[in-house]
Amino acid sequence: MQRSGLLPALVVGGGMITEEVVLPTLLQEQKRGRVGDIAVASRRAATIARLRQAFPGAHFRGYPDDKDPEASHPEAYKQALAAFAPAPGAVVVATPDHLHTPVILAALAAGHHCVVQKPLCLKTAEAHQIAATAHRLGAYVYTDYHKRHDRAIRAARYRYRRGDLGQMLHGHAWIEERREMPLRWFARWCERSSPFEYIGVHYADAYYFITGLRPRRVMAFGQKKLLPTLGKDAFDAVQAVIEWEDGSVLWIQTAWVLSEHQSALTSQGLQLLGTEGEYWADHKNRNLLFVTQSGGFEHYNPNFFKTYDDWNDPGRVEYVGYGYDSLVQGLDDIREIISATAGLAPAAALDKRREMIAALEPLRPLPSQALIGTAIGEAVRLSIAHGSAWVGFGDDCTPRANE
Repeated sequence: MQRSGLLPALVVGGGMITEEVVLPTLLQEQKRGRVGDIAVASRRAATIARLRQAFPGAHFRGYPDDKDPEASHPEAYKQALAAFAPAPGAVVVATPDHLHTPVILAALAAGHHCVVQKPLCLKTAEAHQIAATAHRLGAYVYTDYHKRHDRAIRAARYRYRRGDLGQMLHGHAWIEERREMPLRWFARWCERSSPFEYIGVHYADAYYFITGLRPRRVMAFGQKKLLPTLGKDAFDAVQAVIEWEDGSVLWIQTAWVLSEHQSALTSQGLQLLGTEGEYWADHKNRNLLFVTQSGGFEHYNPNFFKTYDDWNDPGRVEYVGYGYDSLVQGLDDIREIISATAGLAPAAALDKRREMIAALEPLRPLPSQALIGTAIGEAVRLSIAHGSAWVGFGDDCTPRANE
């Protein structure tokens, strides 16, 4: 922590989620006196320049600082880590999913804690490596599964755990986005991902969060029809059926090729049926609509991450929503861990960090919980690669085809 007692934060990755959620959250936490110095590392100086333009007057260090704005610096985050405030601090990992692991491991080795955009990583072996490294170093690694903070999901968890739904039978989740995602925002790396890995994993984790059940086996399907005609060898849509340890089944359908005229960026929802009750929620249509000359018809979700008039300064905006709450939960935990171990001898500090993290393990998407989403995502890819075969899981959650 800095001498001022504020938590320093480094964001690695300067894409859509950083511009729209991560950086606004950190800047607001800075304004509220909970976050100190902020730095952002990306591959290109042009990205840093875009963020400065999006947040005029904001103060953050940017890496790289290159005269060629489009020159690629894939290891700029290492330069940022070397210049970052003395350990410990918070490193927010917001790179493309397949690049998470090296950034996380480098941040942990430098003595920092991590908040990682979901999923934790794409391979179960890497999730185990991250978990082992975090335990060895007494480091906190939190995966930002922000749907857990959606009150519509929290309500399902509360009522299920009270017994109102009885035993789970089946569920259906859908989460689909406009084609601007692979064609504009993720054009450089959409072929390395899919709509299931990027957004479908939210609902795999949500089912686990609601029920506490672990997956038994997965079968998945994928289609490549539109995007290949537009120069991208990427999946248009992916569907997966997950059988859980109690025999219940969840069907998840995902896509990221919806029309540009779709009334919201994301169409999403969840239906659950149990022996004693049913849950149904349209997470796109929150019954708030706008029709404007500039934007047309719009389904507006006031709950995820939106701007409102600041209560105490109407000339400024306040960021509100479960996307904000999820990030702040991770930052608050890191702040408490640092505060509780400040001034302790290294061995005592390590023991205290491990004790605090172990107490949070059942409550947060730390590596032992984030492993579930990673394992399901890996199983989905493995099933498609094996002609939509069933894929089971070993005792350590490693996917295995033809089970």
